[in-house]
Amino acid sequence: MKNLKYKEDFEQVKKYWETFWNGEIIDRPLIITSFSKDENKNVIAPPYLSGIDGNFEKPIKEFENFCENTIFFAESIPSLNISFGPDTVSYFVKGAEKNIRIESGTAWIEPFINNWEDFGKIEIDKDGEWFKKFLNFYKYASIKGDGKFLLQMPDFHTHLDLLRAIRGSENLCIDLIENPDLIKKILDQIKDIFIDIYNEIYYSTNMKKFGTTCWIPLYSEKKYCAIQCDFICMISPEMFRKFALPYIEYEADFLDHSIFHLDGPGALKHLDDLLSIKKLNAIQWVEGAGNKPHIYWIDLFKKIIKAGKSVIIYPRSFDEIKIFHKELGPERIVYQPLWKIKNLKEAEDIKKWLIENT
Repeated sequence: MKNLKYKEDFEQVKKYWETFWNGEIIDRPLIITSFSKDENKNVIAPPYLSGIDGNFEKPIKEFENFCENTIFFAESIPSLNISFGPDTVSYFVKGAEKNIRIESGTAWIEPFINNWEDFGKIEIDKDGEWFKKFLNFYKYASIKGDGKFLLQMPDFHTHLDLLRAIRGSENLCIDLIENPDLIKKILDQIKDIFIDIYNEIYYSTNMKKFGTTCWIPLYSEKKYCAIQCDFICMISPEMFRKFALPYIEYEADFLDHSIFHLDGPGALKHLDDLLSIKKLNAIQWVEGAGNKPHIYWIDLFKKIIKAGKSVIIYPRSFDEIKIFHKELGPERIVYQPLWKIKNLKEAEDIKKWLIENT
């Protein structure tokens, strides 16, 4: 038995996740939500970028305090997010160090590739400051959290997103038009970066023992992660099939379970191609700022589910869950409520209703 201190029903929850990945259910759709044990007490997880200064002890203590005061309900599992910013992977590229900026609660990298031919081969510097700091944080957190909580895989931005980070969006768009063969060659050269970094983290921590999760908090006893490429909003379907699809598919083939982060209406033109990826298990649709919420996209979710993929739904009320359940059915669904659930009774009422209506 490998239960967790902060998730005493972990072994039972594993069974729900296993049936989910098989496209089946036990007695209801899955639910991911957490809330304070005391509804009058607001305890939060460590802030974004915690540990980037090399102080790993503080965020671990803050996270343990958060876990001590939180109910991780249903299929929600306590898991620590380790992030140095959305383009963390680009920090590991040889020659990137002097271009990293940290200020005002955020971090980013300034594009630094002026000419591909002059730069040479893109390589991960495993002896570099940033890679060692990042991996050391994972190792430290693995030891401190062993038997208590899980660690999330990082926010990977590889292939086209990695090139965008170090070259710049406008320049990369021009490159795809003016020098497509070179970009294709570079993408082929860097396709294993995702696998390499994933394995470094996986085998340096206790993930083999407890399983995996990531910033999209689904769970697998095997190798799971979110796959993403935000840059696809800027390219045509034809370019997508040449410069993005093969590498998304390559990463999905490596993983045992995967979900694709589909961000904004501008990415929907690539949905059919994404649904054709056999090893891709699920789609996370994020409507984007200023667009209508999930309840207005039911036909989109029906299409994804009909293609044999699972979805994560972000309802804004209990009434919306009832509508989604009627329209989409119980299989291949994870609900992650966006409204603030106040207490255990409210959460149990949702679970009970789903069981009774499945």
